[in-house]
Amino acid sequence: MGWYFRAVGTRRIVEFLLLTAFVAFFAGPLLNLAVLAFSGQWSYPDLLPHQWSLKWWSFVLSKDDIAKSIGLSFLIAAIVTALSIVICIPAAYAFARIRFPLKRFFLFSFLLTHAFPKMGLYVSIAVLFYRLGLMNTLLGVVLIHMINVLMFMTWIPTAAFRNVHAAQEESARDVGATPFRVFRSITLPMAMPGILVASVFTFLNSLDEAQGTFLVGIPDYKTMPIVMYSIISDFPSSAGAVFSIILTAPTILLLLAAQRLVSADVMASGFQVK
Repeated sequence: MGWYFRAVGTRRIVEFLLLTAFVAFFAGPLLNLAVLAFSGQWSYPDLLPHQWSLKWWSFVLSKDDIAKSIGLSFLIAAIVTALSIVICIPAAYAFARIRFPLKRFFLFSFLLTHAFPKMGLYVSIAVLFYRLGLMNTLLGVVLIHMINVLMFMTWIPTAAFRNVHAAQEESARDVGATPFRVFRSITLPMAMPGILVASVFTFLNSLDEAQGTFLVGIPDYKTMPIVMYSIISDFPSSAGAVFSIILTAPTILLLLAAQRLVSADVMASGFQVK
């Protein structure tokens, strides 16, 4: 074995061990979650369940409030994503193409929602929403979610528009294309990967939002993260594992899709103030 380790090299061995530890750290809890969700009977210290079963999936999906929370969460996330695209994409294009006073200040201001503890920010917003009659309304929940995703839907598309060379747009104008035609046929398609990634992050952030929904939407608007708290406290751990998979699966799938759309350097450029 000694000759094998010398041939491979100490550095590669250390890298392999670190990679194994990294994978075990992240994949281990997910694997335990999956086994627990499909277990019928499992007791410590056995590594695997004595019996496999789908009874907890039937139990979770048969609850009316749980099924309603799943549909409501995806509905709110879709509305938040669509409205954020309509509002933030024109702003992102302006930040990327137009020079105006205090541009960097306004772009940096979108970070403020993530610069302070969210609960304190949400309480202040809830006081304002109470005066405006937006408490316990769908509009109030959508607005509180949108406040939390403005950074993603502004910074990342801004970087995507900056990566479109102005010379390409000018060439299209030189041959008679209107500004709208240039934007629709050249600028928007080339910036679309960044916009799609920002949309994915917005959808996932809205899907996982709990604190703002709890303050503004309770008792009529209970999304999956809100219901998750009651499931963990009131039902066996297997039921919580099933609901965790339902809540986690869209995140994993959409993040894998986002990884195929844009590279890491483009993502990093989305969080740079220029």
